Amino acid sequence: MNPQTLPLRDIHLPEPIGLWPPALGWWLTALGIVILLVSMVWLIRRLTRKTALKSARRLLAELKQDPSLDPAEKVSRLSVLLRRVTISLASREQIAGLTGQAWLDHLDASLPDKPFSNGIGRQLIEIPYRNELPPDTDVLALFELCERWLKAQKRNKP
Repeated sequence: MNPQTLPLRDIHLPEPIGLWPPALGWWLTALGIVILLVSMVWLIRRLTRKTALKSARRLLAELKQDPSLDPAEKVSRLSVLLRRVTISLASREQIAGLTGQAWLDHLDASLPDKPFSNGIGRQLIEIPYRNELPPDTDVLALFELCERWLKAQKRNKP
């Protein structure tokens, strides 16, 4: 047979590869990036929370041992410390505006027996506005309550 007369067709090239759907490697890369970002956010929140609780325990111990402060000043600073810790653990918008009974209710949320609203913790909202400390105030019991509250925050992770 004559090669000029053979019914040969030209080579057909495959269609160009499209951009969609992406290959498996791109899907895995996207999934890896999402997992990495979520892990970083979780880790940053965890480290911030642990750091806030650890420094709060340290500041509470320093405040408890400070001989230069009178008991009324210690209770006032204790109230400020609890507010700072709570703001660092939750959002500022939720916590900063709480005062009076609402503040005590928020503190009671992590403890079962409501010691802030119904117990010695109530003095946190009363003592800062008095000229002198009432004679029945047990400052050490108030410090123990705050230590108990900090331990409860460690267990109550958001």
